[in-house]
Amino acid sequence: MPMLYLAGARGRLHYRRWQLDHAHAALALLPGIGQHSAHYHRFARALAAHGIELWALDTSGHGLSEGDPERPGTIHELAADARMFLEQVRAQANSAPFLMGHSLGAATTLAVLRDAEPGEYPGLVLSGTPKAVLEGKSPKSARGADTSNRESAQPRSRAAVATEQDSDWPGPRLPEGLPVLVVHGEDDRRAPLDPVQAWSAQVGARFHAYRNAGHDLLHEPAHTEVTAEIVDFVHARSLV
Repeated sequence: MPMLYLAGARGRLHYRRWQLDHAHAALALLPGIGQHSAHYHRFARALAAHGIELWALDTSGHGLSEGDPERPGTIHELAADARMFLEQVRAQANSAPFLMGHSLGAATTLAVLRDAEPGEYPGLVLSGTPKAVLEGKSPKSARGADTSNRESAQPRSRAAVATEQDSDWPGPRLPEGLPVLVVHGEDDRRAPLDPVQAWSAQVGARFHAYRNAGHDLLHEPAHTEVTAEIVDFVHARSLV
């Protein structure tokens, strides 16, 4: 597998492509905080068996990407990184990819889609979606370097910084007609189930909550069932 990099604004960004000779569709994945593309080999193999080619980005500071793992970036910086990655996927796969985001990656994907045009992407998969991002708040893990603390003798409080970051995120807005699949663990302790289920109903998303499953669905016992649902969703909306 070749080493693939992008020149990001805050350092080089690494991404993976599990290339197929005859892919029916491409799925571009944005992982959660503390995760990176190397955690998704099993998922890639399962998708490949159904003709779906997986691409995954290492978030700034994660995996082989440069940056600070404790401060990967603001939601806007993360979205800018993701757009660069998606441009590469589109160019190399010769088609628009399905989007998938897990946890912080779900928040980033929703930020990307605020500026997307109807029909720009064939579908969206969300996993472990943070409550904050659905309420118009920046997720706690999306924090950029607070440069003013270095320049001022009176650093701002954490609450003040968080308030500024929250106010700069207007919340999700999906392109008209975008098909959406939302998967979530019933026992998710990081991202409460009820707000995600309510939002899914509001936007008309296909929603599935998995029993005895927590936050990281693709690395839990339910991973086979979750993957099968994602495959079904992608196949139903692929042109081939």
